[in-house]
Amino acid sequence: MGDTDGTEKKDRLAAVGPRLRDLRRRHGLTLAVLAEQTGINASTLSRLEGGTRRPTLDMLLPLAEAYAVPLDELVGAPRTGDPRIHLRPVTRNGMTFVPLSRLGGVQAHKLLIPPRPGAEPPPATHEGFEWVYVLAGRLRLLLGDERVILKPGEAAEFDTRVPHRLGPDDDRTVELLVLFGAQGERAHLRARTT
Repeated sequence: MGDTDGTEKKDRLAAVGPRLRDLRRRHGLTLAVLAEQTGINASTLSRLEGGTRRPTLDMLLPLAEAYAVPLDELVGAPRTGDPRIHLRPVTRNGMTFVPLSRLGGVQAHKLLIPPRPGAEPPPATHEGFEWVYVLAGRLRLLLGDERVILKPGEAAEFDTRVPHRLGPDDDRTVELLVLFGAQGERAHLRARTT
């Protein structure tokens, strides 16, 4: 059993680098931007992702915070018996993200976007596919050259390689459910037939 445990530990450690690279790409971040957010230089981040540098707790803590994931998910720790997801809201660029899912596959978040004083940030692009559902407020979705207003109960899905920006359409905070998947993964709702 001791030999098997050692192999499993090595396999989990070897998977950390690719998991970090996948997370960075899903979040649409460059190594330089991630280095700025975490205080870990880009060269070290690259070596971590490539598996040539072993992660330390001092490195993993700021990465878990930047990606808004629990540390145990970042390192692929075995699951315990509690299936609940412990919500740890993270605020970035004035928006509050509340993770509703674990790593892997489609990611689910509750997103709160307050009105922004001053100029709007430029539209973003990154790999992936996104689905949004408005819970409260009015959402202004800029998608390429189109502007769409969504009210509570309405949903939209789009390829995130298209320049896009989400924000409130008035002076109230907009609340959303957001599903994000790697390129090619799409969220589909199917109506049940009776």
